[in-house]
Amino acid sequence: MIIISYDISDDRKRSKFSKYIKRFGHMLQYSVYEIDNSERILNNIIADINNKFLKMFDQSDSVYIFQLSSSCKVQKFGYAKNEDEPLLVVT
Repeated sequence: MIIISYDISDDRKRSKFSKYIKRFGHMLQYSVYEIDNSERILNNIIADINNKFLKMFDQSDSVYIFQLSSSCKVQKFGYAKNEDEPLLVVT
């Protein structure tokens, strides 16, 4: 699992980065995304940050990428615990 968290002060830059990251995973919190652990996807994200987004960022903007191994324990509470449950649709 990969967790990406960002703090971007400018609304326009933040919106552009958020739309970009949404392509790879799903939002956990407003500026925190969970992405499946894929070396290829991670390398693409890092390359795009370096080649596209760093030019836009200023000194107050930051992006954190956390690579969690399969041995990491993740505990979920509240609504978050329902995200891993299978969905049953009855028609």
